[in-house]
Amino acid sequence: AAIMIVQATAVRLLRAEIVDRPVLGNWQALLDYLRADMAHAMIERVRVLHLNSRNLLIRDELMSEGSINEAAVHVREVIRRAIDLGSAAIILVHNHPSGDPSPSRQDIALTREIVEAGRGLGIAVHDHVIVGTQGHASLRALGLM
Repeated sequence: AAIMIVQATAVRLLRAEIVDRPVLGNWQALLDYLRADMAHAMIERVRVLHLNSRNLLIRDELMSEGSINEAAVHVREVIRRAIDLGSAAIILVHNHPSGDPSPSRQDIALTREIVEAGRGLGIAVHDHVIVGTQGHASLRALGLM
């Protein structure tokens, strides 16, 4: 119980570093927050960070929880929610419980589908970050989107 309290406190402090600041301007703080919150989860979780036109965080939303190696994500649900919230951009995030943050073919394909769907509606996809105990992978940095 004490460890869970410490972890929750750490996540709350790290989240404070990204709220009310441009997310893209403080990338390391965002990565620290995501790793603290998701890297050690035993099931795969998919989150979407919704940003306004100034890249300020509107909402950090859990889209799906799955099993040890997959979580269901539907392109239309991601885009519909971005429209509902008035998001100008989104950042996709999920964890790999295996610890290895390397993107799978499915991760790459889903990202490309969401990018295409958002493009026609004026919703940019800044990145898709995969978090694991062995680090993180950015599909943008890897040139996969």
